[in-house]
Amino acid sequence: MTYLERAAGRPRKDTPVILGIESSCDETAAAVIRGRELLSSVILSSAPEQAKYGGVVPEIASRAHTEAIGEAVERAVREAGIGDEAPDAVAVTYGAGLLGALLVGLSFAKAYAFALGVPLIGVDHIRGHMAAAYLADPALEPPFVTLLASGGHTAVIYTKSYTEFEIMGSTRDDAAGEAFDKAARVLGLPYPGGPNIEKLAREGKAVIPFPKMFAGGGYDFSYSGLKTPVINYCHGKEQKGEAYSRADVAASFQSAACGVLAARAVAAAKEKGADTVVAGGGVIANGYLRALLAEECARAGLRLVLPEKKFCTDNAAMIAAEGLIQYRAGNFSDLSLNACAHIPLGKKGKQ
Repeated sequence: MTYLERAAGRPRKDTPVILGIESSCDETAAAVIRGRELLSSVILSSAPEQAKYGGVVPEIASRAHTEAIGEAVERAVREAGIGDEAPDAVAVTYGAGLLGALLVGLSFAKAYAFALGVPLIGVDHIRGHMAAAYLADPALEPPFVTLLASGGHTAVIYTKSYTEFEIMGSTRDDAAGEAFDKAARVLGLPYPGGPNIEKLAREGKAVIPFPKMFAGGGYDFSYSGLKTPVINYCHGKEQKGEAYSRADVAASFQSAACGVLAARAVAAAKEKGADTVVAGGGVIANGYLRALLAEECARAGLRLVLPEKKFCTDNAAMIAAEGLIQYRAGNFSDLSLNACAHIPLGKKGKQ
């Protein structure tokens, strides 16, 4: 009998304890949940080291994960207070992300699950961002509309069920998070770009008419169509020796970038007859966007479910939450599961 057969043959619990592990970029994270109850969440980040280089250096990230993974998991299990109770499954990000970084977490998770004889659950990082909403509202159930906005993906998704999704619109080029980072760079702001754009924008006004991206029908985005005018505006002013307000650029960019996200999400919910909008991904930690979503949803009579800011950026709690969904569906992974740097949005990954 293979490992997968033995693990999958274990009796399944209604409220399982699941250990989540996340190592796709520069956060080494581990978390434990019991059902939808979050018992612990530990995040050890190498972002301060990465900031010295203006972005994530894959080799540095991989080494940092190797040094931190054992401590992160040990702390998460200890802080969960589960005593000698072993997790009922180990959920781990297998993609998308930096390949070397993913392999650290995946290898650790395989060994941990095999040693305990419990199922291994490979989790798509983006599905994890979407599942974070279930921890924010334990009573949340599909169907609803999900706004996904991260460094790698931007999309409006109709969540039909726990495992069925319809992509209503997505970015045709850059993701929202990429655009924030590139706009920050042209403004001379340090990495990570998103929080620094938000901070600078508080000092400015949205007075520069940057494009709103596909103002017509549909739910697609073009963040390259926003990023390029921002870069051209700044470079044009500098080449002509003209002064300009960096704060106004930040505020105007943020307004254009976030306004279309909120508008598309609300419009999609109305089209589908959904009464709830949820959101996930690192960009959803932006305070301006969170306030705008709350305002637009209230105006439309929609319920809004937002994860806490710390669960919008990369974390293991969201991986455990998606792991719970796959556990209940019986979607377990074999030890042959490999890391995957790219997983197309909407594609079901290998289990």
